[in-house]
Amino acid sequence: MEKKIRITAGDISAEAVLNDSQTAEKIWNALPIRQRGNTWGDEIYFSIPVREGESDDAKEIVSLGELAYWPPGTAFCIFFGHTPASRGNEIRPASAVNPVGMISGDPTVFKQVPDGATVVIEKA
Repeated sequence: MEKKIRITAGDISAEAVLNDSQTAEKIWNALPIRQRGNTWGDEIYFSIPVREGESDDAKEIVSLGELAYWPPGTAFCIFFGHTPASRGNEIRPASAVNPVGMISGDPTVFKQVPDGATVVIEKA
C-alpha cells in the first residue's frame, strides 16, 4: 500500500509519498503531526515524536523534493533547494539523513513558507 501524505505549511499544501523504510513506517504510525517549522536555506525542518538511528541508506546529499529524517534532531526535513551547507548544485543536509519519501508535485512552492510557520503532516 502506497503511503500518501499531505504536508501543509502556512498557506502551502503538497502531497507526498513515503517510502518503504523502517523510519518512514515509524513516521506514518505517528501521524498526524503538527509542529512549528524552522527554515535553514531551502529546507524546512521540525522535531517529531519519532526516535530512529541513522539508517543503512542514510545520505549526505539529497534530491530536490526529498523528505528525510535527521536523527540528531529527531527532525522531519523537507528539501526544496539549497541549504547553507550546499556546495555547487547539490542539496546538502547539516549531516546524514534517512530518506523517507518525495514530494509529488513542485517542491519549490515551500520557498514561500516563512520561518516559524505551523506545519501539519497527515495521511492523505
